[in-house]
Amino acid sequence: MRRSAEFAIFIVAPSIISDMASLKTRVGTLDLERPGMVASGIMDETGPSLVRMMECGCGAVVTKSIGLQPNQGHANPCFTEVDGGYVNAMGLPNPGIEEFASEMEVAVRAGPVIGSIYGAGPGDFSELAGRMEDYGASAVELNLSCPHAKGFGMEVGTDPAMVGSIVSAVKSAVSIPVWAKLTPNTHILQDIGRAVQDAGGDAIVAINTLKAMVIEPEFARPLLSNRFGGLSGKCLLPVGVRAIYDLRTAVDIPLVGVGGIETWRDAAQYIMAGASAFQIGSAVGTIGPEVFSLINDDLSAFMDEYGYGHISDMVGVAHD
Repeated sequence: MRRSAEFAIFIVAPSIISDMASLKTRVGTLDLERPGMVASGIMDETGPSLVRMMECGCGAVVTKSIGLQPNQGHANPCFTEVDGGYVNAMGLPNPGIEEFASEMEVAVRAGPVIGSIYGAGPGDFSELAGRMEDYGASAVELNLSCPHAKGFGMEVGTDPAMVGSIVSAVKSAVSIPVWAKLTPNTHILQDIGRAVQDAGGDAIVAINTLKAMVIEPEFARPLLSNRFGGLSGKCLLPVGVRAIYDLRTAVDIPLVGVGGIETWRDAAQYIMAGASAFQIGSAVGTIGPEVFSLINDDLSAFMDEYGYGHISDMVGVAHD
């Protein structure tokens, strides 16, 4: 009797399974099943949206940057599309750390959640980090790099001494890993990276957006209500790769690359420059949430073809 195809059994030899490339990676003490994460500010304002990103192929998700108090952000217009990316000046809108607890409760059940936080100094960051740890975050990401929020972000993240003080204070306040997200809007990126490492930081995330501006000629005035914003998207790729490459020569702690990633080739550049994992933001809008699964499949195929058994085999090979 002919057997129905639905009952067919396919046996894969163990040797073949062991030869398949592994997308597992490690950022310090944090193990990830896949190297890609959704970057802060993209599809990460609610628990369900964070869960959806994990279902789309993320190894971890990063929350919207959360502060001590609710913040409405900047007035519209605060976002526009440009050639090669976006310019935004959202102004760190968020519900505040207390209200965000309910979103974390939903998200942490699905996988690793990195709690992004911002503040004006060591005290703010320490309190926020402690709350994120209480909510179940697997790590905290210190937003030291937002280019369009006065008194926060880049304004505190371009001073190595302040960066060191913030990282040290947070390390003393929590037991989960502490990541610092750095700005490309500085000529002393390596000095800031060393300050993170010297203060005990567990990883560096680079880069955030480039400070940018759009003017409407018909109205002879800036388009964004805040005048200045942050440029993100594909155009940032070479800048971000260079930043990770430079940081790899200055520090020994793990790096996470972000900026302009849309394809497996983009992700591979960051890894080969020195990143153990990567984050994707704008491409979730230009391509869709499926960008993570597409990159996972294509990156795995590339690794198989070129003999990379694990992500760790690729990290920093461009320096050899």
